[in-house]
Amino acid sequence: MAIDRRATRLGLLGLVGVILFSLLGVRLWFLQTVRADELQERADISSTRLVRIPPERGRIFDSEGRVLAGNKRVLTVAVDYQLLRRQTQRTEIFTRLSGWVQVPVEDLEARYDLLADSPFLPFPIKRGIDEPTAIAILERVEDFPGVKVLTEWERVYPYAPHASHIIGYMGAITEAQVDDRQAEGYLLSERVGQFGVERYFERELHGEWGYQRIEVDAAERPIRVIEDVPPINGLDIQLTIDLEQQQFVEQQLETTLKARRTVTVLNPNTYKDAIDRVERLDITSPERVAYKAPAGAALIMNYQTGEVAAMASYPSFDNRWFEAGLSKTKFQEIFPSKNPDGTDIDPDQSILVNRAIQGRYNLGSTFKAFTAFSALSTGLIDRNEIFNDTGTYELHSVQADRCNSGLVRCIYKNATCPNGRPCVYGAVTVEDALAVSSDAFFYRIGEDIFVNNDFQPVLQEQVEQFSFGADTGIELPFEFDGTVPDAALKREYADLGIISDDEGRSYYVGDNVQLSIGQGLLSATPLQLATGYGTLANGGLVLQPTILKAIWNPGVPDGEPGYADFTRGTLHTEESGPIIVRTIPMTAEIRDPIVQGLRRVITGPGANGRSTTGEEVFDDYPAEAIQIAGKTGTAQGANNYPWNDSSVFAAFSVDGQDATTPDLENPYVVVSFLEKAGYGSQASAPLTKCTFLMLSGAIVPDPIAPSAPLDLNQTVAAPSQSELDVNQPHGPDGCWTHEFLPSSVLTDERSVE
Repeated sequence: MAIDRRATRLGLLGLVGVILFSLLGVRLWFLQTVRADELQERADISSTRLVRIPPERGRIFDSEGRVLAGNKRVLTVAVDYQLLRRQTQRTEIFTRLSGWVQVPVEDLEARYDLLADSPFLPFPIKRGIDEPTAIAILERVEDFPGVKVLTEWERVYPYAPHASHIIGYMGAITEAQVDDRQAEGYLLSERVGQFGVERYFERELHGEWGYQRIEVDAAERPIRVIEDVPPINGLDIQLTIDLEQQQFVEQQLETTLKARRTVTVLNPNTYKDAIDRVERLDITSPERVAYKAPAGAALIMNYQTGEVAAMASYPSFDNRWFEAGLSKTKFQEIFPSKNPDGTDIDPDQSILVNRAIQGRYNLGSTFKAFTAFSALSTGLIDRNEIFNDTGTYELHSVQADRCNSGLVRCIYKNATCPNGRPCVYGAVTVEDALAVSSDAFFYRIGEDIFVNNDFQPVLQEQVEQFSFGADTGIELPFEFDGTVPDAALKREYADLGIISDDEGRSYYVGDNVQLSIGQGLLSATPLQLATGYGTLANGGLVLQPTILKAIWNPGVPDGEPGYADFTRGTLHTEESGPIIVRTIPMTAEIRDPIVQGLRRVITGPGANGRSTTGEEVFDDYPAEAIQIAGKTGTAQGANNYPWNDSSVFAAFSVDGQDATTPDLENPYVVVSFLEKAGYGSQASAPLTKCTFLMLSGAIVPDPIAPSAPLDLNQTVAAPSQSELDVNQPHGPDGCWTHEFLPSSVLTDERSVE
């Protein structure tokens, strides 16, 4: 008889059911009691989202309170992010809005795909729309579901293009910055400082994020705001820059460069072979060649505090372009990196370069002041030692057979005088040598300071005290360190292919000879040169240059139109005084002959019947103006062609009664460097002269006026700033054209430095 097993099976199933329900009950008990707090915390986190809200950016002022960078409210068309999740719906909304806001659908899709904007905030379609467009869109809400018009902030530069290289500009977070900015809590849709003060003080200007804690449902849709913490606006930055002086220096720089382009220089004849065949130095160029004078920099600094009052770089740009929503094509038109044929643009035409801190320049004879200091401070010479300058200098440390072989250059010449031969200055002291710029005198120092010290880099060690070969520490990004040549640098350059392997084998006497007159592989910025001359002016204090005057708490009240009222503001941080990098021992026996030599460059006399390199430029300089000491310099360019020579001049104020005493009432140092513009006396010296006349009050700068509206149809980075108002009393002989240059200085011969 068959056994009925159904009861058994049902019993087993029941037992299994009891066991499973028991296990489920135990699990529920465990989750609801043992892990209750942990799970509740996780549930709370998963049901809320934190949305960061950026603050209003801090403003930037000049030293007088003029608003150099501010903010204005702008209208932004945005769409509820939740309505863009589905591709078909997103495409439809983008297509409807594209024509209204003049943004291609492809651009909107590309930005959406980047996930650069918070999904809990409206997705921005177009920032900066005009009010009629905003009203028209809002009137058609049935056609634009989820569309909103938001009020946001846009950066404005009321005096652009003035000081654009200093102030800088804003831009989207770049791919290279994403990780760092995200770690700092930035939204990827934010615009951040990318150049100048905007970049250097990004965190101070940005302020502190606010946030909203939002409860969301399972579909990530916002339900309610749980917590709302408003942002703290950015700090306000006050600079040491005086916009009035800044505008004047910018105008002078551009005016002088353009004037130099009208001057030509002789393409000299030279012997080409053993049979004395005479050809032009450059057979591909005409008999006379115009100076290119494409670019340059100039600055004013206080040598008692390190405060920079003006810093001009040319060519300049209008930083409002970066707030104009340019297309890629238009941006390339304004800031080209390539020529129409696809080749790289000439570096001379580079716009987004602050040449005052990024220019990589030989300094020419302006460097001789530091060579003189090195020789005096190491005891190589004394102030009364006489050197007989015969117009040439022949190395004494190199064997005659090596010199005669032609493998080693052993004879170095002075600059050419009007008779076509090297200038002869006769018996000169260090003071005389600086006044007339005797190359031979400094060639001798370059050789002896190297040879007499067992070929050690003594000259390098001495000049590096003045901050050559290291960035100055000014509050601007991308500052160039500069180079002071030595064996290590030559090996590095050889490895990079900049010089030949043979040249890179060692550091030779000839290298030091070139360094002694500011040539060779020496490179420095105009700011470094100003720092060095400021150190000579103040008696040995190497100061860190600064453009920061004070940092103010958010919301400094407005005063007169365009100005901040600092009397009603609250200081956050005030500069505590000059930062002394180091103190260089500088006794009167060392400093006085250098300063007196630099003073004679301006006033004369020269030496042994030879005039100084600057006295003719300054022969009409008023006695009541700020008195100065300074030095001309000419940095030789490619192929030693005269039209590639660059013009440099550095000067500082001195007491009118005693040149060795600093002028504490007007402690200014002014430096200018004009690329491919000729000798220092021909371009940079007149520019510096006019700048000191302005600082003296003998020249009245043009009044500062707000910018005209940006013309989006123009094709240049910045309109010309060189046309000074000739109705203003600009001082002796005028300073708005090249006509103030003495006719003899306008010579295009290499007769003076």
